[in-house]
Amino acid sequence: MTTVRIPAGWPATEDEAHAVQDELRTKVVLDDPGPAPGTGRVTGVDVAYDDERDVVAAAAVVLDAATLEVVAECTAVGRVSFPYVPGLLAFREIPTVLAALQALPCPPGLIVCDGYGLAHPRRFGLASHLGVLTDLPTIGVAKNPFTFTYDDPAAPRGSTSPLLAGTEEVGRAVRTRDSVKPVFVSVGHRVTLDNACAHTLSLTPEYRLPETTRRADALCRRALKEATA
Repeated sequence: MTTVRIPAGWPATEDEAHAVQDELRTKVVLDDPGPAPGTGRVTGVDVAYDDERDVVAAAAVVLDAATLEVVAECTAVGRVSFPYVPGLLAFREIPTVLAALQALPCPPGLIVCDGYGLAHPRRFGLASHLGVLTDLPTIGVAKNPFTFTYDDPAAPRGSTSPLLAGTEEVGRAVRTRDSVKPVFVSVGHRVTLDNACAHTLSLTPEYRLPETTRRADALCRRALKEATA
């Protein structure tokens, strides 16, 4: 487990965080298709918090994209690096997530975040932020649609519908299990939306949420429990 310090010069106010988002958002790449689903490696990242103790734990779990077997995993623990502000959650998570990724013994391949990319009020959620900082292909797969609207996809697995900000498609609702609530997929960096949806279906052979998210969630919760015991 890696112990993380808050980086020097890390944003401390909403205005500072917005300025960082404005600068980095211009570097998001949207015309790269990204890796083919079911090939190479795919890595899930997730975090768990103990706000009372001012601790955040991050996990990165690398899976073989074809078999979904675990290839490597790492955790990192640090201080919560930003107050809770909707739309700025990446600033609470990025330092520890980056430390977990950097500790991996192998390249992560595609990164899957439990959250948002372009489906974000400022079009720069965690998946986009992490993708720009690492220049790796990233997608966001969220449990809810945040502030956006969508029509319920058809019941069969694989059905989709646009996730909309007005008339702008910022992601898609993707049905990963027959007649079960969809997940909400958005591009982070260096992946097309079609490919992001295909990856999501490849990563959900049994459950609503991707295997990457399920395994990273379990690992970061365990790391937090050990760090605060």
